[in-house]
Amino acid sequence: MRAIVLVEGVSDRVALETLAARRGRDLSAEGVAVVAIGGAQAIGRIVATLPTGVAPVGLCDVAEERHFRRVLGDAYDVCNADLEDELIRSLGAETVEAIVEANGDLRRLRTMQKQPEWRGRPLGDQLRRFMGSGGSRKIRYARLLVEALDLAAVPAPLDGVLARVA
Repeated sequence: MRAIVLVEGVSDRVALETLAARRGRDLSAEGVAVVAIGGAQAIGRIVATLPTGVAPVGLCDVAEERHFRRVLGDAYDVCNADLEDELIRSLGAETVEAIVEANGDLRRLRTMQKQPEWRGRPLGDQLRRFMGSGGSRKIRYARLLVEALDLAAVPAPLDGVLARVA
């Protein structure tokens, strides 16, 4: 292994691996591992265990940037809000809603939208919350949304972190 991409969670790993594959990259063959560290606070502990010569880079949510900066310096990219926000903005909320419908989750989304705290909120905000709830939904939609991306409109943080390990 020559490089490692540290990400907060499994959905981030799935998104990056899916994007790399769509771009024709085999990260494993390139000696690059994408590792979900289970939260930004774990980054120092994880980096301390890396073998000499392995270059760590990272991808994090804006709220967790301080943890990544402290350990990685400037070798990381930041999602504005989070991964789901980046993907929803890149695809457009209506497209994401259509993906939710095509995957049999529209009824669940509509139920959530009826809850008092989500009524009247922008669709993008509702979708972001929906993706973050329901067990493995976040992981499943990370793959589905990246598969739907126009490769000319990939969110900058995703392309940026993969460029760091090119």
